[in-house]
Amino acid sequence: MSLKSSLRVMIVDDMGVSRGLLVQAIEEIGIWKNQAENDGRAALQKLIADPVHLVLSDYNMPGMDGLELLQALRQNKSTSRIGFILVTGSPTPDMVAKGKALGLNNIIKKPFSTASLKQCIESVVGRL
Repeated sequence: MSLKSSLRVMIVDDMGVSRGLLVQAIEEIGIWKNQAENDGRAALQKLIADPVHLVLSDYNMPGMDGLELLQALRQNKSTSRIGFILVTGSPTPDMVAKGKALGLNNIIKKPFSTASLKQCIESVVGRL
């Protein structure tokens, strides 16, 4: 079984269009085991109950932003090793530094192409 056929991914973004673009891109890559959440807190509860291999999370979300979600995942034993890619339109040096300190695996800037997203994911999970 290939990595991309077994890889489980959760997409977290409060904007429906952004969620849809991420789902479309990972399905173009051939990753079919995916789920999407529009809220960081809801995503956290689902991930604790049923961890995935990789999370693609928007940074700017109400209630719990992407870095707060990352921090919560890293503090929980069952989710601490989940791969985490932050998706943002405007990464700042401070955001990147804080993310790295929290254990961020990678970051991708919006807008992205399917090819650049695949490369970003492969840097975290290995060749697809």
